[in-house]
Amino acid sequence: MKNRFDLIIFDWDGTLVDSVDWIVHCIQNAAAHYGCEIPETQAAKDIIGLSIENAMQTLFPDTDAEMRRQLAAHYGQGFFSKQTGPEDLFPGVPEMLRYLKGQGYRLAVATGKKSAGLSKAITGTGIADLFCVTRCSDQTASKPDPLMIDEIVAELGVSKQRTLMVGDSVHDLQMALNAQVASVAVTCGAHSAETLKQYQPLYCLAYPTELIDII
Repeated sequence: MKNRFDLIIFDWDGTLVDSVDWIVHCIQNAAAHYGCEIPETQAAKDIIGLSIENAMQTLFPDTDAEMRRQLAAHYGQGFFSKQTGPEDLFPGVPEMLRYLKGQGYRLAVATGKKSAGLSKAITGTGIADLFCVTRCSDQTASKPDPLMIDEIVAELGVSKQRTLMVGDSVHDLQMALNAQVASVAVTCGAHSAETLKQYQPLYCLAYPTELIDII
């Protein structure tokens, strides 16, 4: 895989940031608050990467739009009650990103978070300056639609053949397949290696920092 890529697009939650357990907790807490059936842990993990609207529709299909809006609002309030800081990044992530940037790779983020949420999180972690561009679910189509990747590639003028997507969920890897770009899976987030391998990643790594050994 050496010298194969110019652009690396990272998912955020569960890929660079150790936030999956907190997301699950906040989803389950919102459901309990409104008396809805509380999603099982894996069911809550399964929606990570989707836009919040698509996530609520998937988890609570029998509720009306207003209830889903309230569930989403309660989830967001709970999630952002805890500020994301450098300690929330997986160990070695800042060093890995700085190394990759120093080697000439262009780095981007494609996330199911809304832009305000990513801005707050990425600023809190202190790594905002390492990325050329970001795309969020309120700026374009939600994963697994390929539009996020299509827009990033077009904005940076990089070919898809020279683009790599790194993610922890089936939505990340399906988006890569839909966009016809290569992917690498990481198992530190939402889904297992067995599940992720079905989406044809080049590698299935435990943590994103292992990229340094193969790229």
